[in-house]
Amino acid sequence: MNDDKNQNRPDQQINVELSEEVAEGVYSNLAMIAHSNSEFVIDFIRLMPGVPKAKVKSRIIVTPDHAKRLLAALKDNIEKYEAAFGKISQNGGAPQFPISFGTPGEA
Repeated sequence: MNDDKNQNRPDQQINVELSEEVAEGVYSNLAMIAHSNSEFVIDFIRLMPGVPKAKVKSRIIVTPDHAKRLLAALKDNIEKYEAAFGKISQNGGAPQFPISFGTPGEA
């Protein structure tokens, strides 16, 4: 019975496995968020220049409680980032997406 109590302790470490495929990550330059009374849906989208249709590259579905913890973790990490590298500037208004990544032939 003590084992059951120990498994539910919040300070217990969790062993997380990260496959090579997942470790590569997925690039996204836009996120869209929707919610219902029971979940938040976060779609990570990649917009590409010259392509009229954007594609959802990953969808994450979380509980409202987890969404709130995610918000707090993002806030904490942004504060640490800005302390180390300077303030993240926002242009205000809608995000401006690049029409192209450069002239032809540039990497």
